[in-house]
Amino acid sequence: MMGLNVNSKHDLEDFKTYILVEKNFSKHTAKAYCSDVLSFLIWMDETSCEEVTFSKVRDYLHFIQKFNYKKTTIARKIASLRTFYKFLYREKKVTSNPAMNLISPKRPKSLPKFLTPDEVEKILNNVKIDTPAGFRNRAILELLWATGMRVSELSGLNFGDLNLENNEIRVFGKGSKERIILVTDRAKNFLERYIQTARSLVAKGYRIEEPNENSPIFINNTGYRLQTKTIRNVINDIVDKIELPKKVTPHVFRHSFATHLIENGADLRIVQELLGHASISNTQIYTHVSMQHMKEVYNESHPRA
Repeated sequence: MMGLNVNSKHDLEDFKTYILVEKNFSKHTAKAYCSDVLSFLIWMDETSCEEVTFSKVRDYLHFIQKFNYKKTTIARKIASLRTFYKFLYREKKVTSNPAMNLISPKRPKSLPKFLTPDEVEKILNNVKIDTPAGFRNRAILELLWATGMRVSELSGLNFGDLNLENNEIRVFGKGSKERIILVTDRAKNFLERYIQTARSLVAKGYRIEEPNENSPIFINNTGYRLQTKTIRNVINDIVDKIELPKKVTPHVFRHSFATHLIENGADLRIVQELLGHASISNTQIYTHVSMQHMKEVYNESHPRA
């Protein structure tokens, strides 16, 4: 690779292994961090990353200002470099972390978007279930709404993760952290009917083997595990069809799940557990959403508001 120091290239490969294996980063996050570090190393050209000083890192940040990245992207790039140099310091490749004292831009606090229960029902009721894939899609959206799981967690579900007798599902979240989530009777009913009738018919012309504990629950039209992109496309198609004036992603289902639990009096710690948040501060944002919604209802409903 032109313009990349050979030692730095090896350091980057070792770093990738470190964040995936030891730090348990998701593939998505690891890819973003490695891409950030690679951009920095290419900018460094033949200079070894082990010769870098604080002022050199700061020069790089000045350089990338011209690309008009969002504050969140700049913050991630700084976090990537910090983590990379923390790793090099641990490996005794550098004597100090030149990225340690970089100041991250303050991230704009944006409240998560959510759907009203009526909007969710409208989306669910507009999934055509007259084909095996259509029935699969309905089961997927029912599960997202009922459980608040991440779309990557849903895609990764295997038969061994189900305990439907007790309305429980085991999921593996960020950093492969395992947790148990609860499922409503309605979503369970759709899931069981999909498994019993539609699943074996989704892959037309492909022989689907009897599932074992490690078989994916949701499959595509060739019999392999359904990818998250397909689930996003399913939602986009329905939202376009019903002309819902909101951008809806699988994560919006998760936000909606959390918001409505809190609006209906659920304890914050329980919501944290169900969502798989490492910190309660991540969950607290839903109390702000709930308060904002309360104010909107108050302003619309109170005669003197």
